[in-house]
Amino acid sequence: MFAEFLATLIFVFFGLGSALKWPSAMPSVLQISLAFGLAIGTMAQALGPVSGGHMNPAITLALLVGNQISLLRAVFYLVAQLVGAIAGAAILYGLAPYNARGNLAVNALNNNTTAGQAVVAEMILTFQLALCVFSSTDSRRTSPVGSPALSIGLSVTLGHLVGIYFTGCSMNPARSFGPAVIMSRFSSAHWVFWVGPIVGAATAAIIYFYLLFPHSLSLSDRVAILKGTYEPDEDWEESQEERKKTMELTAH
Repeated sequence: MFAEFLATLIFVFFGLGSALKWPSAMPSVLQISLAFGLAIGTMAQALGPVSGGHMNPAITLALLVGNQISLLRAVFYLVAQLVGAIAGAAILYGLAPYNARGNLAVNALNNNTTAGQAVVAEMILTFQLALCVFSSTDSRRTSPVGSPALSIGLSVTLGHLVGIYFTGCSMNPARSFGPAVIMSRFSSAHWVFWVGPIVGAATAAIIYFYLLFPHSLSLSDRVAILKGTYEPDEDWEESQEERKKTMELTAH
């Protein structure tokens, strides 16, 4: 929980910080996109081994839908992420000069984007992020996957390069919630930044974990995962080695 809190705090601080409206240098879309991507990649690399480095309620809920984490862990992660986002936004609010603070990069519908269009945009943006997260961190993969943290960071950057024009780019309910709390700016479209990312990530989980790369688990095992009591019989790598040995013996 502390790792999720700390990672989300730092992610929100740096991400929102890149979007401050300094009079001497207004932020560019590329600058903001890279900052959010680098922040998520850095925290995934640093704290991913501790908690999984979710930093995003949409990803946590999607992993719950995909039967990858327990219900209790998901609830505690959600709380940690939301509190971390509020803390990160609060620290930035306290540090930023008034003339640069602006609205603290609170997400909003831009360029005449309707709520319906914004929801679909956030769904697509978060769908590609979630798919990247699931694929790059799947322990069942035997092919080289490179650096998951780099892949995820680039995925976040990609989303921002497009999404900023629609909604300021959320892809993460915590990122939207933190500054909205600190600035007390909950617009009538704030629900977009919850529904869009959560539906997009959940859809990616269903497609990845149940269609493309399903787990061969019994119903009792799936229930045990939700309860947090599941204990696999053997490690995946050991299972793979045994499978290779069996195939070699069969071939000879």
